Amino acid sequence: MNEKIYQEELMDHYKFPRNKQKIKDPDFSAQDGNPSCGDKVYIEGKIKDNKITEIGFDGSGCVISQAATSMLSEKVLGKSIDEVLNLTKDDIVKMLGIELGPNRLKCALLSLQVLKKGLSGLKNEGRRKE
Repeated sequence: MNEKIYQEELMDHYKFPRNKQKIKDPDFSAQDGNPSCGDKVYIEGKIKDNKITEIGFDGSGCVISQAATSMLSEKVLGKSIDEVLNLTKDDIVKMLGIELGPNRLKCALLSLQVLKKGLSGLKNEGRRKE
């Protein structure tokens, strides 16, 4: 695929975000922002049998931060907590399919950072209960 197709997909996710919704009684949630540019992301979801069965997000910011959150929400549905916690910067860059400078990379990685924060908290809570 060429970069133009990826740019079109990014714009589609920005204009028509997937999973931009509230989740009733979520099992995990987290939020964070990028103070240098004003991006904000809140992610919540449900877990069943150690897999993400529902996910929702809200946020505001640039095309890259919001489209990346929408794309990531689709990518992680049905995945285990460990699979999501093992996602890397390279996975996000590959998912987006465009070249990113250092500032745009922060925008792209915000949703992964927030999602990992929420799932890590859930995993740590689970360990304490055992």
